[in-house]
Amino acid sequence: MRVDDPGLSPASQNELQALAFTDPLTGLGNRHRLRDKLRALIAERAEDPAPFAIGIANLDGFKPINDLFGPSSGDQILCQVAHRLKACIPDGATVVRYDGDEFAFLFPLVFERRSAERTGIMLKEVLSAPYDLGDRNVRLSASFGFSIHPFAGEDFEDLIKSAETALYRSKRRGRGQITVYSTEIAEQMKRATQLEQALRNAIIANEVEVHFQPIVDLQNDTVVGFEALARWIDRDLGFVSPAVFVPLAEERGFIDALSETLLRKAAEAALSWPQELFLSFNLSSAQLMDPSTAFNILAIINRTGLDLRRLELEITETAMMTDPETAHKIVTELRSAGVRIALDDFGTGQSSLSRLRDFAFDKVKIDRAFVSRITSDSASEHIVKAIIAMCRGLELEVVAEGIEDFAEALRLKALGCGLGQGYFYGRPVDAEATLDYIARKYVDEGNREKATA
Repeated sequence: MRVDDPGLSPASQNELQALAFTDPLTGLGNRHRLRDKLRALIAERAEDPAPFAIGIANLDGFKPINDLFGPSSGDQILCQVAHRLKACIPDGATVVRYDGDEFAFLFPLVFERRSAERTGIMLKEVLSAPYDLGDRNVRLSASFGFSIHPFAGEDFEDLIKSAETALYRSKRRGRGQITVYSTEIAEQMKRATQLEQALRNAIIANEVEVHFQPIVDLQNDTVVGFEALARWIDRDLGFVSPAVFVPLAEERGFIDALSETLLRKAAEAALSWPQELFLSFNLSSAQLMDPSTAFNILAIINRTGLDLRRLELEITETAMMTDPETAHKIVTELRSAGVRIALDDFGTGQSSLSRLRDFAFDKVKIDRAFVSRITSDSASEHIVKAIIAMCRGLELEVVAEGIEDFAEALRLKALGCGLGQGYFYGRPVDAEATLDYIARKYVDEGNREKATA
């Protein structure tokens, strides 16, 4: 039955129209209400156009909380968000529940970027206060995207699309970010989409390669293993840094396909190495949130025939903190199968000591930010020394990353650091060059042994 059905009384028509324009959970308007309000504002200002702003807010980390505490708790949070937003938006503005954990706004008196950013900051602070779930409190942040009429679009669809583009940019930059749409941002997002398509095609065509960087025993400079690192050279784009394409694959939801392809290639290459050399491989934050990760990794390694005891997986503290419970389960399953686990970039997170206590690691990798200053900054040297001593007490191996010269290597040896890697010992090279490197190293080591016999 239509809202404007002539068979309905005016009161019934009004009631149905109110229902059609209202979100049943929060009592706010819905996207139809926002579209109606925006079109009315455009018509009102037709003869004397003046800018106004559209905004979209997305709750950061809402899904994990909803999954952890249940849908009823999620609904409570959404209702509290709605209440706060309704109470704080300026007079004449409109707030609606747009979709799921997204809320949208119409600000008739917000005319330009700085004013939109100030409004976003105010709303962000309002939403950052704890949410009451009865027996517990939870905290959330929110990300925002804004578009300004007529610069970002002249109708509802274009303005919403521009605000969503700005919101997506905010989510890419991290939690609690605010972005106002601009042509520059649109171009950046367009380039990212083009890069995404090229990377997807490269994965299908098996064009993303694995290079290997040696990890050495610092006490005798012998090679003990290699870290696998992704490398991609596109026919049109040229060399694309893994610092660009790996996060992009994670954001766009196909990191699993990329990582599984690279792990298979790395494991197959490692079969040609001497049995005593291990393979180190990095896991992404997305993989540490997927309960099937351990099963998938073990299946890949078993298919290649590589001994699981030769595999070492590196995870960062930041990646673990996204979903600690799932990450802990994944780590436990992998270690039970014989895989070793290394904590990467140690010292750069916010709670490294507690993570060492809560998780069972085999190795700690000291971030290059400390290693690169070990010979020039006493504080960095003391930090490295303390990490080495702590790991010795915990019976953990230590790897120093980013060793670039002889002085750094010498100082790390003096401090008792067990393992190291960096350009001083070898740059990442492809599988064939890695075999050549291994052959040279074994010849050199054999010659040294003969000379000292």
